[in-house]
Amino acid sequence: MKHGKMAVFVVLFALVAPLLVGCAPSLQARKVDLTKSVLVDPSILEKGTEGQPLYRYVKPNVDWKKYTQVVIDPVIVYQEAAMDAEMRENYQTLANNAFVFLTKELGKEVSVVTAPGPGTFRVQLAIVSAEKSGAVTNFMTTIVPVGMVLSAGKYAFTGKPLGVGEITVEMRITDASTGDLLAAALDKRVGGKQLRGVFTVWQDADSALQYWAELLRYRLCQFRGGADCEKVKP
Repeated sequence: MKHGKMAVFVVLFALVAPLLVGCAPSLQARKVDLTKSVLVDPSILEKGTEGQPLYRYVKPNVDWKKYTQVVIDPVIVYQEAAMDAEMRENYQTLANNAFVFLTKELGKEVSVVTAPGPGTFRVQLAIVSAEKSGAVTNFMTTIVPVGMVLSAGKYAFTGKPLGVGEITVEMRITDASTGDLLAAALDKRVGGKQLRGVFTVWQDADSALQYWAELLRYRLCQFRGGADCEKVKP
């Protein structure tokens, strides 16, 4: 009997282990609360498809090639006033990192400037909410077989492995001169199970912010008709 249970466990472990170790730094959540939209009227957002944000809007017939410059606004921390000092500091670190990621990635496609001019669009990013990972829980459910199985079960039911962090952001892109809305997105990501940075509790949120910056750069390249757009890292 014991051998039978062990055999079942080994089979289950073999099935779920590849899903939980060495996967992407962050994973898209299965859903996000549309009422969390803080930058645009949520009624204009449509559900995204695979490879897109959970909700998105793109203005039809925009001549993206005419936009050769971008102004990147300081990243907004939503409901900052309601946070204690420690949480405010953590969120501000995420916001600062997000600004750096956006500047680096968008700078590969267009010129990053500090003031509007001809052919300039504006990017505004808001961190709606974020949760740090549980370092010990995350570690134990990443390397210990029993923990990995439990984490796989939680992921199967909820779309979020045990112990990982998460972050929800919204992005708005406008014409920097006219204020016309060109695009918007609302998305949520959770941490992937990986040993790298497992004890850095805001690593999952940070990885998601990096991913979003790379995704925006990739989409911008596509919108502008690029022939060799650099794909987003897995």
